[in-house]
Amino acid sequence: MSETSSEGPAQGHRTIDRVTEILETVVYRPGITFAELAREIAAPKSSVHGFVRGLLARGWLYQRDRRFYLGPAVYGLTLVSGQIRAGQVAQADLDSLHDETGLTVFLGVEAGDHLIYIGESGTDAFAGFGARNNIHRSMIGTAGGKALLAERPDAERDTYLRRQTSDSPELVAAFLSEFPEIVKTRVATNLAYGGTQLALATTLHDRAGKPVAAAVLIGSADEMRKRETKLRKALLGHVASWAGRSVNPREAV
Repeated sequence: MSETSSEGPAQGHRTIDRVTEILETVVYRPGITFAELAREIAAPKSSVHGFVRGLLARGWLYQRDRRFYLGPAVYGLTLVSGQIRAGQVAQADLDSLHDETGLTVFLGVEAGDHLIYIGESGTDAFAGFGARNNIHRSMIGTAGGKALLAERPDAERDTYLRRQTSDSPELVAAFLSEFPEIVKTRVATNLAYGGTQLALATTLHDRAGKPVAAAVLIGSADEMRKRETKLRKALLGHVASWAGRSVNPREAV
């Protein structure tokens, strides 16, 4: 059997073409329904159904209220590749927060029921490995996710928590107990790896006051506890200086 050559003109592949068509349609029409998607790409619903189920299972798409959006796997790849896009936050901003605190800094955005890190600074080997190998990071199981959840409208937050109750009742209970403090202080916390790692997070708002991302500080719990008050102040101060900037979606970090 001869080897397939990469030389010569590229050729389409029916499966690849269909998957690409689905993803491109969702990119340009976020919130599209299944019926609209099948009609848009002019394909039988039975055929589209199989592709969509596979894309949902692998995180390339996510579904909310029977509507489809680009999934967390796409955002996770931007972190792995290092080719991330900036809006209100530049790499220099993340670096400045890292320089002041000496901690790992992440910038996270919400993608369905997941928190995706799209920017980082000062990442040590431990934190970096976790970020790159856990694309499907639970909203309710992270400091950044908790901060964003706390600012959701009540109805949306309650709907999300109901979806989580069967699988993660302990996380739901923990979030509800922490919720008043998150609202009061504007900082969410989370312990991981047996309580050895602590994360502090707050939300970044756009000019309209809508939460669009979470800034997260991560480090040794023992070390961070000793100066937690100063770390909270630094985190809130830096993020406040980023808020309200004009957004340029084409600027690469």
